[in-house]
Amino acid sequence: MFSLLLPLALALVACLYAAVGHAGATGYIAVMGLAGLDPQTIRPTALVLNVIVGAVATAQFARAGHLRHQLLLPLTVTSVPAAAIGGWLQLPTSAFEGLVGAVLLFSAAQIFRQSVARKQATFSSRALPAPALALLGSLLGLLSGLTGVGGGVFLTPALLALNAAPVKQVAAVSAPFILVNSLAGLAGWSTAGNVLPAIGLPLIAGVLVGGLIGSQLGAFRLPPRELRVLMAVVLLVAGFKLLARGVAG
Repeated sequence: MFSLLLPLALALVACLYAAVGHAGATGYIAVMGLAGLDPQTIRPTALVLNVIVGAVATAQFARAGHLRHQLLLPLTVTSVPAAAIGGWLQLPTSAFEGLVGAVLLFSAAQIFRQSVARKQATFSSRALPAPALALLGSLLGLLSGLTGVGGGVFLTPALLALNAAPVKQVAAVSAPFILVNSLAGLAGWSTAGNVLPAIGLPLIAGVLVGGLIGSQLGAFRLPPRELRVLMAVVLLVAGFKLLARGVAG
């Protein structure tokens, strides 16, 4: 039963996250954390699944015409080496769980806030200077590599708060940002002498199908507001559990 439920749960996570231009790492960490998997297995597994769904979401949102290269490039130039450094660093188990728990709680709070916010009648974006984007990319890249997430849960609310672009364009930038940082995090993990865990075909197939469905809906069809609320509840439960375990040591 467990071998069936885990791929289904990860597929649902991939679908929900891909609808908003994310790859699902925080959700995968939540599911695998609740399932009791070892943190040293969770981190690289989440990055591998992130690469799969991030590639799918990037293709879908780009195909829909939402991708802005002038916003993406300054972010990724600095985030990639920072994510590789973060992936190379090794944190004690308690620190890892505490940090990831805080990440999940932050993500849930942002999703709730975005879900209940009133839709603005008009949107006025402002161009952010390249150095500011580069600094933001480096900070998020380092955190991405350290925690095993692609950084989209931080990038999306940051860009929306800065009015850098409409929500569809922010989602389109988040997807490739997550993709390249997940690849960099995996490279750093391998460079540190770690061996990637074996990931079963059902898990890969689950997130691939879920990512295809979710990104198709998000890029072309449905607003993901109700899905964000549901996922925020999952993140809150897992975040509190991991944070409590991290604090307890």
